[in-house]
Amino acid sequence: MTDIAVIILVKNEVLHIRRCLENVAKLAPKQVFVVDSPSTDEMPTIARSLGATVEAHDYPGNQAEQFNWALDNCPITAKWVLRLDADEYLSDALIAEIKEKLDALPDAVTGVAMPRDLVFLGKQLRFGFPKVVLLRLFRFGKGRCENRKMDEHIVLSEGECAFFEGHFADHNLNDLVWWTQKHLGYAKREMADLQEQAFDDGGLSDAAARKRRMKGAYARLPLFWRSFAYFLYRYVLRLGFLDGKRGFLWAFLQAWWYRTFVDALLYEDELRKDA
Repeated sequence: MTDIAVIILVKNEVLHIRRCLENVAKLAPKQVFVVDSPSTDEMPTIARSLGATVEAHDYPGNQAEQFNWALDNCPITAKWVLRLDADEYLSDALIAEIKEKLDALPDAVTGVAMPRDLVFLGKQLRFGFPKVVLLRLFRFGKGRCENRKMDEHIVLSEGECAFFEGHFADHNLNDLVWWTQKHLGYAKREMADLQEQAFDDGGLSDAAARKRRMKGAYARLPLFWRSFAYFLYRYVLRLGFLDGKRGFLWAFLQAWWYRTFVDALLYEDELRKDA
């Protein structure tokens, strides 16, 4: 058994929860908490049948507040906390690395960052964006999620961040209609972050801090032009075209279409204020 409490934030994740929990079971964690928003499908029943503790809590409006609620209210007795989403899973290499290295980390290390793979339309994307490294594992009491509406990261209150080489995967099984509807909801939160100029990178891991600085630079570029430039950056300069049709769809939808819609909301808000 590894001295880890796994926290998984969910709502209506019947499509993913079995895969996620069966994968996490390979890690043999001390505790698994499924924090439900709550769901209206059979997800809680499935989660309990697989040994997880289901904690229901009304969604407060963003993932950061929900995760911090879980830290404060779940009966965590483990030394370490691992955050996962229901559509994510750990590679066998990362599971083995955690089991081998975690207990040997010095006390000064309070967090562990790991690379994330992106699976889109059933296949891993290998191009189109820099390597994504996220701090997802930390000593209980030494980390919390920064209070942001979007692009939230875990921040350590003290100590150092180590890096594990094993990957975890973000692999959502829903279709593109679901994906676009989800991003329409994301756009309002993204707009709020841009309006608030919330780009502080203090306390973040090195990779997350670089990403935050890049987002701040993006926010200073002209509306609409920046989304097209971002598409070119992802699809051409970062070689997204090498991932074929999936690479084009990801660059177009995530970089150009979504970011243009965020800019459209910002422009609409400016027009309303000037009216």
